[in-house]
Amino acid sequence: METSELTEESPMRSSFTVDDLDIEMLPLIYDILRRNDLNSSIIGLYTFHVEKDPHDTTQKAKESQDTSHKILELQKKLDSARAQIKRLPGIEYSKEEQLQKLETLRKQLRLKRELLLKYRNMCTFEVPKI
Repeated sequence: METSELTEESPMRSSFTVDDLDIEMLPLIYDILRRNDLNSSIIGLYTFHVEKDPHDTTQKAKESQDTSHKILELQKKLDSARAQIKRLPGIEYSKEEQLQKLETLRKQLRLKRELLLKYRNMCTFEVPKI
């Protein structure tokens, strides 16, 4: 069963594009920042109170745990994004190598277009029927 999974994954690697990337992290980051702001404002409220309610302490611990969980989710998302980016074709080449390859491909395209125009404008010869 594992060998079939490997063979199915190989074609997927070759056709992986930027559009296939799942790297949406802004909602997680927003959640973490929002929770952090809430925790900061709650801590600010605690400074005004002389005695603390045990319920508030447990709620603060729960919110801190939720924030830690969100941070772990973000870390997993970042790791996933790194893995996905490594699967993109051409990522192993440096910027200079990519630009050089692009220039080579543009030259090839220009030459092929010129050849097509040349063949299109050539005289056609009629072959006599025997």
